[in-house]
Amino acid sequence: MLTVIFGLSGALVFGSGDFLGGLASKRMGAFLATGIAGLIGLFLLIGFTFIIPGEISDGAIVWGLLSGLCGAVAILLLYAALAIGPMSILSPLGALISAIFPVMWALLINGESLVWFGYVALVIGAIAIVLVAFTPEKEAVKPKARGIIFAVISGILIGLFLIVLDQAPSDAGIYPLVFNRFVNITIMFSVVFGMALIRWAHRKGYFGKDGSPRADLVVGDAGATDYRNGILLALGCGILDATGNALLLLGIQTGNLSVMSVLTAMYPAGTIILAALVLREKITKLQLVGMVLALTAAALLALS
Repeated sequence: MLTVIFGLSGALVFGSGDFLGGLASKRMGAFLATGIAGLIGLFLLIGFTFIIPGEISDGAIVWGLLSGLCGAVAILLLYAALAIGPMSILSPLGALISAIFPVMWALLINGESLVWFGYVALVIGAIAIVLVAFTPEKEAVKPKARGIIFAVISGILIGLFLIVLDQAPSDAGIYPLVFNRFVNITIMFSVVFGMALIRWAHRKGYFGKDGSPRADLVVGDAGATDYRNGILLALGCGILDATGNALLLLGIQTGNLSVMSVLTAMYPAGTIILAALVLREKITKLQLVGMVLALTAAALLALS
């Protein structure tokens, strides 16, 4: 029961953070938004270490750093996909893939087993992917190919992120996520700084117009107001993302990887609800069926 509580609450908080991350990426670029969110998340996680007991060990450091590499690219692609939209389609698509990947790892590599309805749930999840992401109805919001690709790769990397975190010592507490965030912000701010230099050089005339790099895709090309709003959204995203990840890590430490990976995949619930309320994104009946099937698959796997 404790694993389910950690998993469901963490997924809801994590999904809400993704919604803010997608909005922030529209205003200031995915790299910068992810970097700011990671920085505020680092400070929050360091604070959590004074509340949640844990031991710093070689395993906590190594697996934390590796998870940071996977997580940085995964979240970057996820926020980029959500910025492209529609959030109500691309978020569930990435989530289901992120669930199936570690479940298969747990079953084939770790030797975990599921009861019969757990395997049925995997089939239901595959059907849900098709209904949610590739609905043929005319009134459906059509996702762009680039958004689908970003969501799929992000889902795979989120699954790998969970697999790597599962290798960390059970007594590590929150420390793997602290080292995770060090990698995250290092990657993001290094790229942002490099692209900012490219933009500066371009404006100074060091680059010609033909073939000039699109630095605005990384650091954004918005006005001062959009940047201020983007920073606020990124800060909120960092707080929610760090809190959600902490809950998910605690769930992994107390339960099975196969169960937690599917519970984690329920994070689109927060994203979809906020997208419908704030952005008024339309969800068709067929898409709604797909999302219900996705949640059903998650529930069945959690019970298996």
